[in-house]
Amino acid sequence: MELVDRYIAAVQRELPENKRQEIGRELKANICDQLDAFAEQGELTESQVAAVLKQMGHPCKVAQQFVPSVPIIASEDIPLFKHTLFMVLGVLFVLQVVGGTMQWLGSTEGSLFRFIQHLASGFIGDACLAFTAIGLSFWSFSAQGKPLSGSNCQKWQPQNLPKVGPGWQHISLSDVFADLATYLFLLLVIWCSVWMSSEQLAARTVIFSANAQQWLQWFSPIILLSMGNSLWQLRRRVWTSELLLANMGINLAYASFLVFLAFSSPLLQSQGTELQGRFTVLQLEQWLSYGLVISAMFPGYEVIRDGLRWRKLAHK
Repeated sequence: MELVDRYIAAVQRELPENKRQEIGRELKANICDQLDAFAEQGELTESQVAAVLKQMGHPCKVAQQFVPSVPIIASEDIPLFKHTLFMVLGVLFVLQVVGGTMQWLGSTEGSLFRFIQHLASGFIGDACLAFTAIGLSFWSFSAQGKPLSGSNCQKWQPQNLPKVGPGWQHISLSDVFADLATYLFLLLVIWCSVWMSSEQLAARTVIFSANAQQWLQWFSPIILLSMGNSLWQLRRRVWTSELLLANMGINLAYASFLVFLAFSSPLLQSQGTELQGRFTVLQLEQWLSYGLVISAMFPGYEVIRDGLRWRKLAHK
């Protein structure tokens, strides 16, 4: 029985200390029952004992059957973890590009290689920090046995499932998180004077004009309303008439504001630092105006799309 004792001890080493004795006794009883069946057929040999232990499996595998290992992130939270991580990394990359471009335009050297190197190193540092913070946040909930998605999985009722409808009625999680990341980025750009230091603000070569900055700040409540609408979509996950109407109103506000802002000159102003002969403020402002008009086409398209969808739902 020495081989059995060695096997049980190997299993116990893989177990928490407070469960070793109890599981060891249970495992030994199980092994002895199997060995007794062989003993009834004749004298029990060491090779037969080894065969029984081999059939039971490696001690690490047996220990995991008694005490399953807790994953770093609960399986039901993995989709949410991936979407959160991708959206945060997307926002960080855009912020890094915007900040790096501003510094490059105001730099005396203007080396494209240095710009790419600075962009890559800054994004990698921010990405590592974001990955660590998000991973630890999800791990803390998983370690407590309270996954973030657990409440929705436990409280669901078959009667609350949505009716069968066309594929477009399903709201994609990636679309919701992409919208939330975009709204957060807009707020960060509009209110950069709040979170950026005075040195960082002074280093910017080109900034929004006072008139454009004021219009953008007045539009901030609409952005906050948009975030609330996205959270509403995240909760419902199916397009309804109410959600479509709300989305149409918000997108119409965005399209109108972008067109209005595109023709509200001046949009940009220089802080006294030359742009090293690459571009003029007037050229940048023209490109920004064209970009705003093109950007307005996207929410305008969504207004028409949601209007047609709302009409289909209304005539059901």
